[in-house]
Amino acid sequence: QVQLVESGGGLVQPGGSLRLTCAASGSIYSLNAMGWYRQVPGKERDLVATITRGGVTNYADSVQGRFTISRDNAKNTLYLQMSSLKPEDTAVYYCDAGVTVRTGTGLYNAHYWGRGTQVTVSS
Repeated sequence: QVQLVESGGGLVQPGGSLRLTCAASGSIYSLNAMGWYRQVPGKERDLVATITRGGVTNYADSVQGRFTISRDNAKNTLYLQMSSLKPEDTAVYYCDAGVTVRTGTGLYNAHYWGRGTQVTVSS
């Protein structure tokens, strides 16, 4: 009923920048809290940043000052602007969202993940 699609990943040199986008679509009444997570092979998925519907943000210490999370509620879209990228930032980045879903009979709350986009920081 709802899907999240990440885009904007790729290969970048250390010190470079990338902007990730997460587009939500489907039977969406509202998008609630959203976030970005990242994962590398053999490790657990880690928090990168979160943002409430009202715009309150939270960042992992490792990205604070370099990454900026934002959202466009009218477009059901989440963004992550990444600057001063380091090799340690290399990972698959996943979009996460709490969603109030519209059905034919009413509303319900659910949680969704995107399929991820690869970010590689290398010289």
